Amino acid sequence: MKQGTVYFFTGLAGAGKTTIGGLFYRRLKAVKNDVVLLDGDQIRPVFCEDIGYSNEDRTRGAFRLFRVCQMLAEQGIDVVCCSISMNSEAREWNRDNIPNYREIYIRVSRETLLQRNQKGLYTTGKNVVGVDLPFDEPQHPDITIQNDGTQTPEHIVEQLEHTLQEEKNR
Repeated sequence: MKQGTVYFFTGLAGAGKTTIGGLFYRRLKAVKNDVVLLDGDQIRPVFCEDIGYSNEDRTRGAFRLFRVCQMLAEQGIDVVCCSISMNSEAREWNRDNIPNYREIYIRVSRETLLQRNQKGLYTTGKNVVGVDLPFDEPQHPDITIQNDGTQTPEHIVEQLEHTLQEEKNR
């Protein structure tokens, strides 16, 4: 059976993971049936209801999520996963254990995050990754996208698809 691919969209809260990853998922789903979307905010109540928001708890939750991604990929399903997963240990586990793993880092300037502040996280500063909890910025993502609002999400996804297709053709 052919392995599925895990497209992991990572970045800080408000970076655009859900928007860009969700749009990428819809476009991929239009041409392929075996695709699922796992978003960190939607997954938390399913797999992580029993844990808190500390660094250790978030790491435990990330490993739960990635084991699900691994399981689905082993069944030939492509997974679009959108989650902060703030430490390099979890992302390295993905590289070591998921053969078709593609890490897509959505980078945003601090100024843009403060302007967006969609959930009010950056004004509270309690248990916020990148504020009072550490964020290991991805050092070796497969693709880095700067998302400070100069391009539409549709344009970003078109560029992403083009880049992935070019890599596939090499």
